[in-house]
Amino acid sequence: MAASVIDGKQLAQALRTRWKLRADRLNAAGVAPGLAVVLVGDNPASQVYVRNKIKACGEVGIRSEEHVLAADSSLETVLALIDRLNSDAGIHGILVQLPLPAHLASAAVIARISPDKDVDGLHVHNMGSLLSGQPGFVPCTPAGVMEMLNTTGVNLRGLEAVVVGRSNIVGKPVALLLLQAGATVTLCHSQTKDLAQHTRRADILVAAVGKANSISGDMVKPGAMVIDVGINRTPEGKLVGDVDYAAARERAGWITPVPGGVGPMTIAMLLCNAILSAERCAVARGIRLDI
Repeated sequence: MAASVIDGKQLAQALRTRWKLRADRLNAAGVAPGLAVVLVGDNPASQVYVRNKIKACGEVGIRSEEHVLAADSSLETVLALIDRLNSDAGIHGILVQLPLPAHLASAAVIARISPDKDVDGLHVHNMGSLLSGQPGFVPCTPAGVMEMLNTTGVNLRGLEAVVVGRSNIVGKPVALLLLQAGATVTLCHSQTKDLAQHTRRADILVAAVGKANSISGDMVKPGAMVIDVGINRTPEGKLVGDVDYAAARERAGWITPVPGGVGPMTIAMLLCNAILSAERCAVARGIRLDI
């Protein structure tokens, strides 16, 4: 029997509907949630991502600002913009669209964002909070992955989880979240010997390596939950994930499609973080919110 498909578009829309109610309460209380998106350069893919995020903000009641800087902008110019946004009380979240031009150090740029406005969850303060199990902003894609796993209704405690990919944006945070959920986690990467040996025992398999069809169907444990984070474009222009979807679906219990899986959830969790940030600011100002 083919796996059940976890529909990211449908789940993301349900999340947006719920969080729009919270944004509406904030706006009614005189606190308009504000998100600033910083785009450096003219990378076509980044422009599309920014456009989609700004559109999504408008749909749930978040005021958005787009700040576009030239590709050759200096680090000082970018940091000065972030400083200004940090001090702007009307901005509750700051998102710097990655990747940045090669001459800009992403770590330095992200580190300049106030942790209280780091709705992407990539600041070392929020990463440290995640590691120690303290409240903070969780990176959007990993948060979306966990929401998708929760929709299966399966208790993750004691399950074997394998994460393929060790990036700071997806792999490592997902591994930490799965640990917090009680799973036993193996983190695989480019130096892992016999990757299939690990993936075949995974009750939960998260693929986030960025290589088309790098997880074949025979690498999937029957009945597993397969979350495909990868987005790759074939020479023919088709979008595919890291998992051989057709083959894996014949073995898995649950699987996410590409496109229409994790992607919509990433944007949905960004909106959630931005609204959550605005709520925290409202509470700090003594504004009562009935949530």
